[in-house]
Amino acid sequence: MKQNYFLKLCTIAFMFLLPLGLMAQTVKGKVTDSSGEGLPYMNIVEKGNTSNGIVSDDNGEFSITFKSLPASIVISSMGFETKTVKVKNNSYLTIVINEDNALDEIILVGSRTAPRSDADTALPVDVVGVKQLLSTGQTTFDKALAFKIPSFNTVQTPVNDATSLLDPYEIRNMGPSRTLVLINGKRKNVSALLYTQDSPGRGETGTDISAIPIDAIKSIQVLRDGASAQYGSDAIAGVINIILKDDVNRGSATLRSGITSEGDGEMFGISINNGSSIGDGKGFVNYTVDFSKVGLANRPGTVSAKGEAFGGTGFGADLSDVQEFLSRKPDAGNINGSPETVATKFLINGAYDLSEESTLYFNAAYVFKKVNSYANYRTPYWKVATGDLAYLQDLFPSNERGGFDGYVPTFEGVLNDFNATLGIKRTVNEWNVDSSITFGGNEQTYKVNNSHNASENYRALSPTSFDPGGTAFNHIVGNLDVSRLLSDKVSIGMGAEFRNENFEIIAGKLSSYEGGGSDSFSGNDPVNSGIFNRYNLGGYFSLDYDVSDDFLLSGTVRGENYSDFGNTFVYKFSSRYKLSDKYTMRGSVSSGFRAPSLHQIYTEKSQYSFADGGGIDVVGLVNNVSPKARELGIPKLTPEKSTNITVGFGGKLTNNINFTIDYYKIDVEDRVLYTNQIGKNQFFINGFDTTTSGIDFVSGISNIDIGSGKLDLNLSGNYTIENKRTEDVPTINVEGTDYPVLDRSNLALMFSSRPKTKWILGASYEINKLGLSLNNTYFGKTTFRQKFMNDGLRTEFTPKVITDLAINYKASDKLTIAFNVNNLLNVLPEWAFKADNAAGQAIIDDTSVISIANGGSGLTQLENESNAITFNGRYSQMTYDGSHFSQLGTMFNLSLNYQF
Repeated sequence: MKQNYFLKLCTIAFMFLLPLGLMAQTVKGKVTDSSGEGLPYMNIVEKGNTSNGIVSDDNGEFSITFKSLPASIVISSMGFETKTVKVKNNSYLTIVINEDNALDEIILVGSRTAPRSDADTALPVDVVGVKQLLSTGQTTFDKALAFKIPSFNTVQTPVNDATSLLDPYEIRNMGPSRTLVLINGKRKNVSALLYTQDSPGRGETGTDISAIPIDAIKSIQVLRDGASAQYGSDAIAGVINIILKDDVNRGSATLRSGITSEGDGEMFGISINNGSSIGDGKGFVNYTVDFSKVGLANRPGTVSAKGEAFGGTGFGADLSDVQEFLSRKPDAGNINGSPETVATKFLINGAYDLSEESTLYFNAAYVFKKVNSYANYRTPYWKVATGDLAYLQDLFPSNERGGFDGYVPTFEGVLNDFNATLGIKRTVNEWNVDSSITFGGNEQTYKVNNSHNASENYRALSPTSFDPGGTAFNHIVGNLDVSRLLSDKVSIGMGAEFRNENFEIIAGKLSSYEGGGSDSFSGNDPVNSGIFNRYNLGGYFSLDYDVSDDFLLSGTVRGENYSDFGNTFVYKFSSRYKLSDKYTMRGSVSSGFRAPSLHQIYTEKSQYSFADGGGIDVVGLVNNVSPKARELGIPKLTPEKSTNITVGFGGKLTNNINFTIDYYKIDVEDRVLYTNQIGKNQFFINGFDTTTSGIDFVSGISNIDIGSGKLDLNLSGNYTIENKRTEDVPTINVEGTDYPVLDRSNLALMFSSRPKTKWILGASYEINKLGLSLNNTYFGKTTFRQKFMNDGLRTEFTPKVITDLAINYKASDKLTIAFNVNNLLNVLPEWAFKADNAAGQAIIDDTSVISIANGGSGLTQLENESNAITFNGRYSQMTYDGSHFSQLGTMFNLSLNYQF
């Protein structure tokens, strides 16, 4: 009896202790690539329990603990296949992971890419990880991308009112309107801003990608090819897809600081990214909170007194008055460069498995940005010449001698940008079904301080603070995408999209627009304000056919119907052929379209601009559907149409050496143009056809053994073969006179204001806890033909190389210190006059001074030309139209990253 009791007790104890013995089973291992090299930072998560996970160390090694065995782990990382491994016991694991399609996460039809730009895909796609973006040391996503993708360009403009909120960017010199931006594969809303000043991107609108916090990004995928058939309007030049982080096991806090070598432009920022699993491992949430503040960086030039007194922009002021003022303020009080900016950003990304066949996913973002910039300083001698001195002395502070000393109006912009997507992915009878809805918007409101209204109703009674109103845009997008693998050779996809767009012109207060409005930036008249709407419905069908293991054919067709434009039909065909295991050829041909934005159709406002005869004037932008437009014979806008051809060749010589080279040609019909000032008005019209062609090159060598460390090298570049119009510039007849819709100045902004060629040569070396990277970016020649300059001249910005240095030190397993020096050698933009004809060369060669006594300026003719395009030296570094890279010089950045 006692023996039976003892036996039962032992049995109970064994049954109780058995699971305890199986608890806390620790398994160690290493993740490697196909060559046996350890892979760092690989995500390793227990399947079915995403709260249990770790990240491989610098050598690819890991240690993970399970409650019981057997269990399964899932290994994943951007650029590599996702692999599931069953763990039966605690034996040491060696797990080999192959490179895979990084674009599987976004559904870019026909794309198969590996790190950077793959030789195996049918389309040219760049993949950039967050580590590469952070290594640039740039504080915003758009600027970081400019130093990683040669065909992507953006630069901060000198002083351009609302443009200071969002710098224009473009791929392949095609303007911001022709690049589509996606977040996790879903369309991001465009900005409410319409670029109306003299800068690259003039007359267009784009998406505010600078608002997206870098710490929220997992990777960036840039499709350098037309994709209207897949995604609809705007994807003529290409697509930027932003993949958000989905980590649940690795959070971080980053503290950033920076300053220019001139001691201004101070930057401070803090960012927190973290994630957690939800619902017992069935889902995840990853979030990012980012705050930053950037101080003013001022780069004014020295103003020419003779140019102010005798030139076209000085209002005929007395030379002695000018000289007295400039003796105290050599830069004439101008403030231009990089504005003061404060930004707060919040982003969340998540998913939840509703069942084995369906997953709910979501993401949302909100950005608040405030920018404080300045208009040109209104000098006292301007106002003496115009007879406004008497009442201005009462409105604005006097100088130390008790007299009116001018004023500088501020331009303060507040931006709110938001977007959210909610969707469900399901598998139904082997069909993959993805349904989603996206809501996004952008609102920009403005304030002008330290200014006045000079009209007769105000003058001495004028307020000095104004609310000019602003603009807003929002859209709602519904998507249904269905796909299926019919066999090992054939897959199909089809889908539909509904989009509703709203654009609002927000009215300003009376004093901001009445009688010409606030000096420097006039408000929106309620007559021109309102809410404007349209909707469209589109559908597509796609077919991929693997003729053989080497030969792929892919095709997509799409139809769309717009409430304001009617129907359109586009197509895309692409192919890839593997010449061998190492070499691949690829190509595509497609048609595309871009519907004119609601901004371009309905914007009507007054704005301050340099007048043709010198000084500053108020010009009216007349909307495309107005009676005034009909009176001048301006037809209603129609969609642009495009044809894209891409041919490429790529090679993957070894696991560590790859390259691609792609030729592209983009023809656009009926390009939408923002015209010159014709009389007192400007318009949007379908102007002429254009053609753009060039070559993209991407190459890389990785994992070169040097000592105890590893060296990576990469070289990428873009060369523009041609970017030009293929038709004559149309004219508008006003009172019997034909006026060209674009002058040489605006044609140059459109076609030659971005680098002719741009190359990026980078090297990174990692040894133990230290990481070093050196990037050299070559900015090729850019050409401008600024307003007020002699028709025989042009300006060319000299090709320059910008060198960036990054040093990273891993102080501990959790703390990393990063020090960046952007523009290490303090290289600044330089420009020179070039002759377009014999008359221009004569101006360059003439060193004689034009006598004041004979009605001249006391300067040479070339000095007069320089004053005309730099506002008498105020914008001597960049001219008023901008340059090919920043004028701020060297920037020092220090960041601390703590992982938790």
